[in-house]
Amino acid sequence: MKKAMKKYWPIFLLPTFAAFVIGFIIPFVQGVYLAFCQFTTVKDATFIGLSNFTRALNDSTFHHALWYNCAFVIVSTLAINLGGLAVAMILTRAIRGRNAYRTVFFMPNLIGGIVLGYIWQILLNCVLSLLEKPLLALDATAGFWGLVILMCWQQIGYMMVIYIAGLQSIPDTLVEASEIDGATPLQTFFKVKLPMLMPSITICLFLTITNGFKLFDQNMALTAGQPAHQSELLAYNIYYTFYGRSGPQWRGIGQAKAVIFCIIVVAISLIQLRITRNKEVQQ
Repeated sequence: MKKAMKKYWPIFLLPTFAAFVIGFIIPFVQGVYLAFCQFTTVKDATFIGLSNFTRALNDSTFHHALWYNCAFVIVSTLAINLGGLAVAMILTRAIRGRNAYRTVFFMPNLIGGIVLGYIWQILLNCVLSLLEKPLLALDATAGFWGLVILMCWQQIGYMMVIYIAGLQSIPDTLVEASEIDGATPLQTFFKVKLPMLMPSITICLFLTITNGFKLFDQNMALTAGQPAHQSELLAYNIYYTFYGRSGPQWRGIGQAKAVIFCIIVVAISLIQLRITRNKEVQQ
């Protein structure tokens, strides 16, 4: 079997590699090139240099979307990971029906973002109406917290699964040794469990940060950037620039924003991975 795998590995590798090149590499390179062009279709692109990037960086809606998105990522990342870890800590104990609870917490992750957005739009607008507060489409602050609540409801269960796997991989002997040495449950958590959980924390932070930046469908369904683009996240701002504004120049500006967006997300993700991986403990 091993000899056959070594002999025929190109047959297994080439289809996947070809799909990766055709589906990702070529569109990515073409997209970067179009960021330097003015175009209406791919075939009529005219190279104009850095003009698109200059106009993108001078767009006030892009500035607002960037800071709005950064604030959203910070708040949602903390809330989702703290919530996921707390639920995981509870559901790794000997609780009756814990598998059923795990299923219930995980299920929102299976629902599509557009559907979630419209469901939570109705629910939150009903609550705001009862409280006599401005609706989501009339208040950017309400839209911000609506997005945070929606993302927590959807992703806490997914992060819970990863944290449960991390908690179950911690050797019982380490916990027992800390208890024998007289450590309190809080000391055991911070000195023993948390360091051993760093691989899970690395994964969960990476997922929540990247998901927070690339969030689009929930943003479109919940607030659609209203009022007056004040609740736009970066992905929706790029979409609106590309498709919502008239004139061929806006397509190139939207493409430039997408390239800037990609650089920001990759840089932040790499920094986060480097910081958290350096804190991982080898088992």
